[in-house]
Amino acid sequence: MATTSLAPTPKLQFFDANGAPLASGLLYTYEAGSTTPLATYTDSTGVSANTNPIVLDSRGEANVWLEGAIYKFALYTSVGVLIWTVDNINGSTFASNATGDGTTTAFSVVNGFTAIYINGVYQNRNTYTVTSGTVTFTEAPPYTSIIEVVYN
Repeated sequence: MATTSLAPTPKLQFFDANGAPLASGLLYTYEAGSTTPLATYTDSTGVSANTNPIVLDSRGEANVWLEGAIYKFALYTSVGVLIWTVDNINGSTFASNATGDGTTTAFSVVNGFTAIYINGVYQNRNTYTVTSGTVTFTEAPPYTSIIEVVYN
C-alpha cells in the first residue's frame, strides 16, 4: 500500500479557456521531468489508483491523492489538446490524525500546517483557532470522526 497525501486542494477542478468546467478533460500524472507515468490515488488509503490519465467528471473535477514523490501534471481537453503542463509538483505533504470523541475541542498540532479536515471535509479557518500548537474547534468534532491535519 502506498503512502499518500492530499493534493494542494481537496478536490481538483479544471476549466477550459472560456472558464467552463473541463468536463471529460484528461489529467496525466508523471514522474517529474519525464513522461514516465506516476500513480495517484482516489483517496487517502492509497489502495485505489486513479486511471492515468484521470478522466475529469462533468464538473471538471477529480479526487487526486499523491504519493511522497515529485510529479509532473499535463492537462488535456477531452479530445487530446494540451492545455498546460506543470512540473515539480511536490507530493511530500504529510498529515497527522486524531479521533473525535464528541466532547473534546482542543487538539495538539505542529505549527506550519496547511489545512484541517474532519472526515475528509475541509474545515474553514473560521471554525477553529490555533494558539501555541493547539487547534481549538468552535464545536467538538463528532464522536469517532477522523481529524486530519495536513502539513506541507
